[in-house]
Amino acid sequence: MFQSRTHNCGELRLCNAGETVTLAGWLENVREVGNNFAFCVVRDYYGTTQVVIENAEMMGVIKGITKESTINVTGVVRERESKNTKIPTGEIEVVPTEIKVLGKCRHPQLPFEINKSKDADENVRLKYRYLDLRNPAVKQNIILRCQVVAELRRLMTEKGFLEITTPILTASSPEGARDYLVPARNHPGKFYALPQAPQQFKQLLMTSGFDRYFQIAPCFRDEDARADRTPGEFYQLDMEMAFASQADVLQTLEEVIRPVFEKFGKYDRISAAPFRHIPFNEALERYGSDKPDLRIDLEIQDITAEVSGCGFGPFGNGATVKAVVVHDFNQARKWIDKLLADVEVQTGNKACWVKVDDNGNLTGGVSKFLADCTPALTEKLGLKPGSFVCMAAGKKAVAQKTAGVIRTMLGKRVPGHFDENQYAICWIVDFPMYELDEETGSVDFCHNPFSMPQGGMQALVEAEGDVEKLLAINADQYDLVINGYESASGAVRNHDPEIMIKAFEMVGRGEEEVKAKFPAMYNAFTYGAPPHAGAAPGVDRIVMLLTGEESIREVITFPMNKNAQDLMMDAPTTVSQKQLDDVHILINEAHLN
Repeated sequence: MFQSRTHNCGELRLCNAGETVTLAGWLENVREVGNNFAFCVVRDYYGTTQVVIENAEMMGVIKGITKESTINVTGVVRERESKNTKIPTGEIEVVPTEIKVLGKCRHPQLPFEINKSKDADENVRLKYRYLDLRNPAVKQNIILRCQVVAELRRLMTEKGFLEITTPILTASSPEGARDYLVPARNHPGKFYALPQAPQQFKQLLMTSGFDRYFQIAPCFRDEDARADRTPGEFYQLDMEMAFASQADVLQTLEEVIRPVFEKFGKYDRISAAPFRHIPFNEALERYGSDKPDLRIDLEIQDITAEVSGCGFGPFGNGATVKAVVVHDFNQARKWIDKLLADVEVQTGNKACWVKVDDNGNLTGGVSKFLADCTPALTEKLGLKPGSFVCMAAGKKAVAQKTAGVIRTMLGKRVPGHFDENQYAICWIVDFPMYELDEETGSVDFCHNPFSMPQGGMQALVEAEGDVEKLLAINADQYDLVINGYESASGAVRNHDPEIMIKAFEMVGRGEEEVKAKFPAMYNAFTYGAPPHAGAAPGVDRIVMLLTGEESIREVITFPMNKNAQDLMMDAPTTVSQKQLDDVHILINEAHLN
């Protein structure tokens, strides 16, 4: 029993007819249909109930109440003549004997209609987020998020993981994205940093003797926003396992992630576990991305050898040439031109094309350069009348990336190649440990420098002084990819200080640098660290995929906008001079413009 109500607005049924009840909620709508007669809708967290005004006294009361005011309605439940089968309370209505205003809405003109808030300008929605969240469709995403987090906690706990919280104020990390810095009042000139992830702490927990750790961890990175990434803060299911291999981590996450998608997902079809493993280099070759959307059935093919010497400039000078083929293609030239323009906008690189006519000859696009290549291309690509070939050329990485965008655009725009209503999940494995900077010619870590190189110390020693061998070393790193989104990232950790130092030496960074930048982790490892591995699925991104939303901001309760601003709280904002003085900060006015 609640103080202001006997029932909630989603609770009453036909069996309650004849009862005197009290409801409390927001006045969603009033529809007058005659003298002293109106239909009202009262909404709370649980649902809506129709209230029918039938006399002058109640009409006088309701006329003085603005929409979205909170009200208390006491009245008698009765069966509705015209039932609404779309809502749970659609068989009944309440005839009021008393209506009280609990909280008046002092704004007759709302920023947007509550039930249509998702159609409003995003910045307006974020400024009035407390109104936006009144929309049941918006609120449902937040409810789902709560349910997903609770389920993740349950599943991890059942598997023997301990939920351990790690510090929010910590040391700045020299790796990864930009830190959010916090000035230390008692230590002038020094700063804490908000954690980009609990990476070092969870590894330290493994050296401390904890066997299985997890937390729903807040992470802070000063990154630009995009549709699948919010600026500022995000949450991840951070986990780590001692005495564990890559296979242990992958199996554990499959046994956690797949049930969550089965229980809460928008789509019924989900990849079976164990999920498919695709090596990093294979993913780039076949899909042009290390985040392939496997709902698309098209693949990239290499035609460098087949078009060599054709005379078309972009295909010469040692360029790699990639192709994506669509059969039974019947789009107009205007459609093709739009495709090529969109590819160039997204990648900065040009694509080209040919079609196959009814006689098996190449036509259109760059076909005049490829006439002599027709037999080889036909055999390699399986061409037939009606086939369309879209091509990208350049350095290998450029050609792969551009072809990957072509694959995605063709897959989603040409009917029959995009099976949207499913969760296509895979693991990307065997990430390269090192990469070559083509501009400087120097070698550096490709992804996580603290991953264990495959082959351990022996692989590093054998590659010493040989760049080609060094670039061939893979790391025990892995990403979980769901419908083209990186949804988790992890690795087997390099827990051996000698191997760690050697891995850094291979890129010209010595032991002193490791000790200086990562003192706690390095020192801890010298006291006997267990082999350990882990990963961190992104909670926000998983909920976005479960709901089918295109923007991650739709599943975050109070998100920032694309410019990393909280329009509702007006953050970031200026602070007083005293506040600055307390933390020893001096603003350089010249840099504010």
